[in-house]
Amino acid sequence: MNVHVAIVGTGFAGLGAAIRLQQREITDVVLLERAEDLGGTWRDNQYPGCACDVPSRLYSFSFAQNPSWTRSYSAQPEIWAYLKQVAARHDVLPRIRFRHEVRGAQWDEAAQRWQVDTTGGVVTARVLVLATGALSDPALPRIAGLRDFSGPVFHSSQWRHDLSLSGKRVAVIGTGASAIQFVPAIQPVVAHLTVFQRTPPWVLPRRDRAVSAVERFVYRTVPGVQTMVRSAIYGARELMFLPFRHAGLRALPSGIARRHLEAQVHDPALRAALTPSYAMGCKRILVSDEYYPALTRGNVHLATASIERVSAEAVHTADGCVHPADVIILGTGFRATDPPLIPQVVGRGGHSLASAWSQTVGAYASTTVHGFPNLFLIPGPNSGLGHTSMIVMLEAQIAHLVHAVGHLARAGHATMEPRAEAQAAYMADVDRRMQGMVWLEGGCSSWYLDQRGRNRTLWPDFTWRFRRRVSPLVQSDYHFT
Repeated sequence: MNVHVAIVGTGFAGLGAAIRLQQREITDVVLLERAEDLGGTWRDNQYPGCACDVPSRLYSFSFAQNPSWTRSYSAQPEIWAYLKQVAARHDVLPRIRFRHEVRGAQWDEAAQRWQVDTTGGVVTARVLVLATGALSDPALPRIAGLRDFSGPVFHSSQWRHDLSLSGKRVAVIGTGASAIQFVPAIQPVVAHLTVFQRTPPWVLPRRDRAVSAVERFVYRTVPGVQTMVRSAIYGARELMFLPFRHAGLRALPSGIARRHLEAQVHDPALRAALTPSYAMGCKRILVSDEYYPALTRGNVHLATASIERVSAEAVHTADGCVHPADVIILGTGFRATDPPLIPQVVGRGGHSLASAWSQTVGAYASTTVHGFPNLFLIPGPNSGLGHTSMIVMLEAQIAHLVHAVGHLARAGHATMEPRAEAQAAYMADVDRRMQGMVWLEGGCSSWYLDQRGRNRTLWPDFTWRFRRRVSPLVQSDYHFT
């Protein structure tokens, strides 16, 4: 298969890129999807209680707003259905090749094209877009004896819907964004639940509510109302960035979180175990109204000692306790900073992305990389967020992609890649903005940071500044052939 643009992934990033290219009459596009259906993160994560922690109005494409959200924070089935509706409405489905898992991609200098190796055959493309997302490949913990456990063991993103947890003793390893959603959902049905916590998260109240039929009617029939509400939510969310930069402003959100904990957990010992000792924002801030109450139930035990090993029928912790279990569920997150495809993407001179990033991850405009012609990463380094919707960032990167592909066609260029000095200047600007951020404060440790303590995951500023910096194509920052 020979195409102009190949896009890997069919989540928000991949679908959004295909739609926006199509709107610019760039239609020789194929989307390569390893699964049998589209949706990315929102297809894979079907655990009980799965939902978005960003308000529904903001967690949607600006060009395809949804007046029919039934809750202020949408659940996974509704978001997945929304993505399917958007793909069908914009006629993207015929461009998707399902069961085409990408095993690697190599730049062919002679042909000036990408050779993409997939399980469905080789695809050659002038432009390659990696839209695989940061939450697509599970991170599995290295725990001695885990393979010796006699019962089922599965990651939250690979939920065993064929397995009934009723009457089971369940061990949950991890207390991140997924676990605080499925723990309250499974607590009422299991016989006993042991939650293994390494570090307590900061948890803010969710305050989710149903969207009334009257509201949905207004959104459908009165032009501009939904856009106005979306803009108001966007503005409020932008203000939530300020505490990440200014330590003096953290007292307000941390005070809300502490009062939330005190109101829902009355046992002093449990409350102490759930109280974070690090600055709010250092790690991902979570939102839930149900997590704390679930931990107070009689059939739940919070284990805070580190796990030493797993035996056939139990989890053993460093304090000498043995925790019997029939099922182990891993809520251990994803390989956000080391996706397995990165070593298999080989650019000019035979260098892989992994080798190019061996010292530190870097990209120009968080989207393109020197030495990798016609390659676009959506999302890319330093495009993640801790306070608002990732869709805002994805749309800025997609705009950059669309401008770039359009310019290649109009100018008759074969290739483009960022100049080394332009990429270095962009990364220096990111590092400058990163100074003073909570993520780099002493004692802060999270998956946001690489092995050298650099934050190459999050954008250290307001999203409107990212859009202004990334959306346009600055031709002088690129080398064209």
